[in-house]
Parts: sequence; structure tokens; C-alpha cells
Amino acid sequence: MVPLPDVAQDHLQGITAALVTHCQLGHSDHLDGAAKKFLLSQKIPVFCRLDDETFIGKKGIPTVPLKDEHRQPFFDGHITPIPTIHGYGWIARFMGPGVGYFLELPGAPTIYISGDTILTKDVRHCLKTLKPDIAVVAAGNASLDIGKDILMSLDEIMEFIRIAPGKVIANHLEAINHCPVTRPQLRELAQKAGLSEKLLIPADGETLSFSAEPAFAQAI
Repeated sequence: MVPLPDVAQDHLQGITAALVTHCQLGHSDHLDGAAKKFLLSQKIPVFCRLDDETFIGKKGIPTVPLKDEHRQPFFDGHITPIPTIHGYGWIARFMGPGVGYFLELPGAPTIYISGDTILTKDVRHCLKTLKPDIAVVAAGNASLDIGKDILMSLDEIMEFIRIAPGKVIANHLEAINHCPVTRPQLRELAQKAGLSEKLLIPADGETLSFSAEPAFAQAI
């Protein structure tokens, strides 16, 4: 696993809440021992799936459980968990359940964080109906030594970008060894598909800035 960039430590000091998309069944790339220790020491509330509340809370970490597919209060705005399927076929059951998040905050662009998922009807519905200004997609096309891929195929990633109404940020790239897709490879594919203008592929530690006003979503 690639270590966090040096600038991460400065950003960590300003965290007031955390989102966990999935964490059980050995997903230490999303919630490892260091993260648990940090969240506990800082008393940072963790927004998570209802089924993950006990798993996270037993460590003493404060949790805010959320119901799947329900629009719920989130600071001065709202948060909606979007169901995910972490792989094709039987491997999805092995990987366990999870969610992505659609975030709405006053005076800010709406954001959809896909979480670890393949392209599903729920993902498509979020992109087409909720119309996030910014969508973050797990684009590493991950696979294990057994079973089918556990993240979107490259074709599905291109479809995700095509469907999304606004900018798409690719993450889950070049960080762990079971994600083979590289930044140059993804950039080249997007260019061939005519989607380069919509896709952002940040470097490790890079900061992206966006307009403060939402462009597509309904008023909160």
C-alpha cells in the first residue's frame, strides 16, 4: 500500500467527521488500525452503514449510523447512502456490503462518492437522477486471485464518466497491488472516448478546487 503524502498530516488536523463506505471482512485499505486509533483519539464521529455501527463502535469510536437509500441530515445539509455491489458474481458476497454517498451542503457543489462498486442500477440512478456536480469513482479495476473483478471494468468506468453530468474524479488508483489500472492508462482511455474534459485524475497529495455553487442538483 502506498503511504499517505506528507500534506495529509496537515489535512488530518482539520477533520470534523469521517465517512466509511465499508470496513468489515478485512477491508483494511478503507479502515485500518491507524485510522481507528486516530478516530478514537480525536473523538471524530464516523458516518457509516447501519450494519457497520457495531463493528466500528465496539472500538469506542463515535458513530452516526445511516439507513441505505434514505436522505438524512448531515451538518447543515443532507447525506444519502447509495448501495454498492463490490464485484461481479459470487465474489460480491465474499467482499461484503457497502455504500457510496451523495452529499448536499449549502453553497457547495453536490458530490457523489461511489465507494467500491461495479456499475449498478443504483449507481446509474444517482448519476442520472440526483445529478451530482462532482462524482468520485473507484477506478482501479481491482481483482483478487480468485473470482471476477471487484470494481468497475474499464468499459464501465468510461460509461460512468459519460453518464455523470459534471466532473468525475478518479481515485483508488496506483495505491494497492490488486488495482492494476494506472493513471496514464485511464487518461489515454478517456481521451480515446472523448471524455478527457470531464475526467480529473489527481496526483498523490494534489488539491482540486471547484466552484462553490451547485450546478445541477436541486436546492437543499
